[in-house]
Amino acid sequence: MAINRIDSLFNQKKGLLSIYFTAGYPQLEDTMSVLSELQAAGVDMVEIGMPFSDPLADGPVIQLASLQALNNGITIKKILDQIKDMRKTITMPVVLMGYVNPVVHYGFEKFMADCKAVGVDGVIIPDLPFDEYIEHYKDMMDSYGIHYIPMIAPQSSDERIKYIDSKASGFIYMVASAGITGNIKASLDTRTAYYQRIKALDLKNKTMIGFGIKDKASYDHACVNADGAIIGTAFIKHLSEKGVAATKEFVSAIR
Repeated sequence: MAINRIDSLFNQKKGLLSIYFTAGYPQLEDTMSVLSELQAAGVDMVEIGMPFSDPLADGPVIQLASLQALNNGITIKKILDQIKDMRKTITMPVVLMGYVNPVVHYGFEKFMADCKAVGVDGVIIPDLPFDEYIEHYKDMMDSYGIHYIPMIAPQSSDERIKYIDSKASGFIYMVASAGITGNIKASLDTRTAYYQRIKALDLKNKTMIGFGIKDKASYDHACVNADGAIIGTAFIKHLSEKGVAATKEFVSAIR
């Protein structure tokens, strides 16, 4: 089986920048346009959000974008159809992020098979418990070469993090602060202590920091303490205000 693009990327460089955006937003057919613009702007990896009506981990900005995308008519089937030819032009790793209900409704194995067919490299499902993934889905996902990206948070114990690390692949998503996307309540000192605690565990998997990474300063701070950072809410805001054509302007301001 060919090496997963996520693994290949982490083998090549550090200080990675991953951008999250919502499929079908601002307009239904903008998914490939945003993806192409992000690659042209030099982003290392992309997370495409699969909108859901009850997004537990998402803050108001991403919730609104998801609602708009759902109103536009986006579905998992539509997203996979929109990106079915992406590997003709897109070389960076692509991760789909969404919630377990729509995936189960679509059919978990059918979803994995279709992800593999279009060239998706990993999935993030925040409300799928890691133990459930191990018991029911890991072998299946491994067979399709798709990484399941687990999340850890400041309240995760060292023991739990080491267990997740022992079973995980791709990378570990470090949630910067307890709460929802786009909302950082923890002080810089608190976040730094958390980042350094994780660094000291010497995990086998690479780490990416997300939630509340919004500008060059927070991106740089994350990159000192992990292998890269994920920006979502700030990019969605930029997209809402300035449109798809201004994607490069956003990325250039980060690095």
